[in-house]
Amino acid sequence: MSNEIREPIQKRSIAKKEKIIKSGFELICDKGYYNTNTAEIAKAAGVSTGIVYQYFKDKHDILIAGLNLYSDSVFFPILAIPENGFDKKDFRKVLNDIISKFIEDHKLSKQAHEEIIAMVHSDKEVSKLFYEAEMEMTNKLAEVLIKSSIEPENIKEKAHIAVHLIDDLCHEVVYHKHDDMNYDEMVTLVIDLIVKMFE
Repeated sequence: MSNEIREPIQKRSIAKKEKIIKSGFELICDKGYYNTNTAEIAKAAGVSTGIVYQYFKDKHDILIAGLNLYSDSVFFPILAIPENGFDKKDFRKVLNDIISKFIEDHKLSKQAHEEIIAMVHSDKEVSKLFYEAEMEMTNKLAEVLIKSSIEPENIKEKAHIAVHLIDDLCHEVVYHKHDDMNYDEMVTLVIDLIVKMFE
């Protein structure tokens, strides 16, 4: 499409653009990136395809906008940690709440998740977004732990390891679902490891 992409100013137009992002991202989460097209996104948002192209070049633009808006709950559960800190004795409960909330709120289909994770390795914009979010999660966790009087040596490195442990655990529980795994036990083990690391 060669038409000029515009940024909406009026309330109604802003709401329309947000509806396109929300509908498009939900469709991608449900059906996968490659199984979703712009016409379907327009239909789901209740607008014409022409309106979609007024605000976005293509569905890739919609994916990036959706990731920017919704990826905290979909991909980055650690960002749900209380910003003002917490009582040290509640650390296990805080970790358990983060893990539970992520698993509960997860709406990304396995197919969509695999496609988007593959794009982290092949798409510069998606890769940059994930790299920045990963560092944001690490820094936020380290800051919150310091506010909570948890300050071991190498806190940033330990925070980074904790972020990956939680991320891997959540994806294991949501997507892999191995029959011979006790996931309640796995959650406990991951929490034990993280708590021990920060002692």
